[in-house]
Amino acid sequence: MAPRAVFVGAPGAGKSTIGALVAEQLGVPFVDADAIIEERAGKPIPEIFIDDGEDAFRALERSVIASALEDCDGVLALGGGAILNEGTRALLAKHTVVYLSVELSDAVKRVGLGAGRPLLAINPRATLKYLLDQRRPLYLEVATHTVKTDGREPSSVAAEAAGLLQV
Repeated sequence: MAPRAVFVGAPGAGKSTIGALVAEQLGVPFVDADAIIEERAGKPIPEIFIDDGEDAFRALERSVIASALEDCDGVLALGGGAILNEGTRALLAKHTVVYLSVELSDAVKRVGLGAGRPLLAINPRATLKYLLDQRRPLYLEVATHTVKTDGREPSSVAAEAAGLLQV
């Protein structure tokens, strides 16, 4: 069993929103890795960062993703930083990965001032720019398909992504 598609992208790219819409269009389940992490930890991601630290969060994230890549038979959305791990990137090489690209101005509009996003707690705009610059090459490395999301409605992005997956 393998996911029909794995969605990756920066905070604000729309991975959860678009992933759920695509799963619905394809008639398959939608799984959000961040939701599994919160369920397994018994607390929200910001609390994991505060209580346990980013290293503990990333270890749990790696474990959850490895399991989800084996167990998910629908659409899987990963957290924005999941691709930082080399092992996760290697696992993704065996899957259809859709990179939802977003530029800084749209990402800032979508994530607001970072409420509930631990890495954006301090100076969200500058931090988001750094994250976009740092992670873009890694998203491109794992991507089977890239879909631009800037200035587009979720339904339009989802239709394009679903179309790529039905080929």
